[in-house]
Amino acid sequence: MSPLLPAVAYSPDVERPEPDEQATIAELVKVFTDMAGVVADHEGHAHRAVHAKGHALLRGRFRVLDGLAPELRQGLFAAPAEYNALVRLSSPPAEQLPDTVSTPRAMAVKVLDVPGPRVEGGDELHSQDFLMVNGPAFNTPGISGFLRSAKLLAATTERMPRTKQVLSATLRGTEAALEAVGGQSATLKALGGEPQHHPLGETFFTQVPFRYGPYMAKFSWVPVSPGLKALTGEKLDAAPDTQREAVAAFFAQPDAVAEWELRVQLCRDLEKMPIEDASVVWPEELSPYLPVGRLVVGAQSSWSADAEATEDSLAFAPWHALAAHQPLGNLNRARRVVMAASRQFRSTFNRCPIHEPT
Repeated sequence: MSPLLPAVAYSPDVERPEPDEQATIAELVKVFTDMAGVVADHEGHAHRAVHAKGHALLRGRFRVLDGLAPELRQGLFAAPAEYNALVRLSSPPAEQLPDTVSTPRAMAVKVLDVPGPRVEGGDELHSQDFLMVNGPAFNTPGISGFLRSAKLLAATTERMPRTKQVLSATLRGTEAALEAVGGQSATLKALGGEPQHHPLGETFFTQVPFRYGPYMAKFSWVPVSPGLKALTGEKLDAAPDTQREAVAAFFAQPDAVAEWELRVQLCRDLEKMPIEDASVVWPEELSPYLPVGRLVVGAQSSWSADAEATEDSLAFAPWHALAAHQPLGNLNRARRVVMAASRQFRSTFNRCPIHEPT
């Protein structure tokens, strides 16, 4: 095996905003706040504009690994340490769809009480958040395509729920046939063709890059404990809350242990590992994912009667971050503005201030 190329040093000029980027972001803000407003008016409660349906809210411990290579000892990972963490499992879109409409899974982790300089303008002062979904690349290169997809999604929000279930079942069958011959379609999955697999067996990816101290990287959560690995690819029944019920059953076991490894993929070639095009899967033969931390979650109630109230006061965002892990690229720049607007709408509508957990 040939030696790895050195990690590319971060420089501000690796980010190249399009001339109309701010106008596109303003449109995205309107689309997502309008979508959240439609759901809030229909349900009498404001949810997140994306990944609205929570399946679990868990407490765990995150440990930075000892003995990391020098290039990996950056930011949060500069020295061995342990932190409390919150974990949210969810799925899009903005409405509380039954799980029979099968969309991508998401895992958000908030590492608590992290010391160090913060990213400029962040509204949380002590957490490092990691937001990931179960696919290595975004379904469009950047925010222009994202805006087109968002408008299509907004046009169907809170409409045709039965049609969406039928369409999702059809798309899952198409996706299964595609995967059987060695392919995968991010577009089909995003539209409702995500296979009905157990969320605890999934591998999750940031899809978009971040600073990694003097370098740049993407992150991934990988299930490593035997109980989670046994769930990889396990099919779930088609039921309205099948994910929530499956996760609850796992963590209700007295000896339940869920352990994920946090891995980092350093950018080693800007042409093949672009910063602004999130649709490109960074090749692992150029830069493999390397372990930097472990997240352990034990037996507990994963979804209680007051979970929704607890969720209302929490926000997970990529810009809740150390300066050493500044989000990069046009999708991250858009998320900063769009997610802040969504949080403000949700907080105002529900009359529930969003605050840092302790």
